[in-house]
Amino acid sequence: MQVPAHYVQLVGTVPYASTDEVFDALAGTLGPLLKRIPDGETGQRAYWITSQARILARDPQFEPAGHAWDPDSGTVPESGAPKYRLKPGVRAGDVTIPPLGYPEAARASYAQFLRQRSAGRFAPGARFQVSLPTPMAFIVGLLTPEVHAALAPAFEARIMRELGEIVAAIPLRDLAIQWDVCLEIYVLEGLRQPWFPDAFEGCVARLAELGNAVPPAAELGYHFCYGDFRHKHAVEPKDMGLMVGMTNALLKRLARPANWLHYPVPRDRDDDAYFAPLARLAAPRETELYLGLVHYTDGVEGSARRIRTARRHRAQFGIATECGLGRRPRETIPRLLEIHAELARGTPAT
Repeated sequence: MQVPAHYVQLVGTVPYASTDEVFDALAGTLGPLLKRIPDGETGQRAYWITSQARILARDPQFEPAGHAWDPDSGTVPESGAPKYRLKPGVRAGDVTIPPLGYPEAARASYAQFLRQRSAGRFAPGARFQVSLPTPMAFIVGLLTPEVHAALAPAFEARIMRELGEIVAAIPLRDLAIQWDVCLEIYVLEGLRQPWFPDAFEGCVARLAELGNAVPPAAELGYHFCYGDFRHKHAVEPKDMGLMVGMTNALLKRLARPANWLHYPVPRDRDDDAYFAPLARLAAPRETELYLGLVHYTDGVEGSARRIRTARRHRAQFGIATECGLGRRPRETIPRLLEIHAELARGTPAT
């Protein structure tokens, strides 16, 4: 295969009904342009941590904190991820977090991935990508603040256990683990409060611990996210400075390579100021950078404009959307994948 101008990275979610439907769509449009293949996070995982709120809603240790959201309603809470607190009489030290279902989903999807790859629909070396929220996403995103510190160990243990089950079930040579870094951004942008004293150091140290828990034979990536609730960022990034700063500090703490990074690019940011912090990115050559500059609303033309600006600040990078595709109307997905393919092959962006 001719080497593309840009490889494509998919963050995770795809708004299709089944994993097979996701794999068919990706293989048909992007197959050889993808180094890692996510399963689309279909079914119960479709709305990131809000999907997982159903676990707390049904757990006898927790109760809703000022809302009446029904996890079986098929609706999304108007105010974002619903919050939960401990029921009266429940001691934080006694709480155990029930299984979140990530290993079971990964095992099932991996079998389908193997069938597609064996049929030649993905590149022979393509890996199966499992995207996981960090523990902070659950702690800060789903719990009321007074229990953050007390329940953090329980959520951290649960995520580590599920990661362990995934790496035990899937051959490491076929596996790529992505950590979704979102609530850490919210904390460092001042939107949320951490339960530890030094916000930057605490966030980076926790991200490094998660990365170091991924065996070296598996790939490791970090998706930096400014939010996508109702297609809006929680806060608009001033530039890439915070993400670059977090990355540089994180890479110093990792005992293994980071194979890829993903940074979002807002639709209206085709200016040099947004990309200028990339000059400070201290990632080694083998760490791939993917820029989430592909937008459906301005298509190939607008995305190519952002690519041209990015090239003035970083010679090599892949392309992606800002976040997962799961909240988009499914009828937009075929064209959005085609936009990726056209840009990846290089002709529209010259």
